[in-house]
Amino acid sequence: QVQLVESGGGLVQAGGSLRLSCAASGRTFSSYAMGWFRQAPGKERECAATISRSGGNTYYADSVKGRFTISRDNANNTLYLQMNSLKPEDTAVYYCAANGVSFSLRNQYQWNYWGQGTQVTVSS
Repeated sequence: QVQLVESGGGLVQAGGSLRLSCAASGRTFSSYAMGWFRQAPGKERECAATISRSGGNTYYADSVKGRFTISRDNANNTLYLQMNSLKPEDTAVYYCAANGVSFSLRNQYQWNYWGQGTQVTVSS
């Protein structure tokens, strides 16, 4: 089992940047594919970005491609999401997630472990 705690959310103006972090504890962090999901008010939780166990493979949703970068530090059990050129439509609660199968899973129900979420608000 792994425990996940997100940090780094906040309020930012459109065009600005934020860096989210997710600290993991419990079982070996490098055993898990990791991902960032987000949920806007009234909408389904969607997959924003995922990364493989080694960090060598990544996936990005079209809506964030070219603006967001997912990365991980297995030595320090931490996942990151660098968000640049933020838009008001990026406003959501961002969740860190882990699964022991594959970074290619996109459906939230296929991911086993979740953090509590961190709010990101982008003003226009």
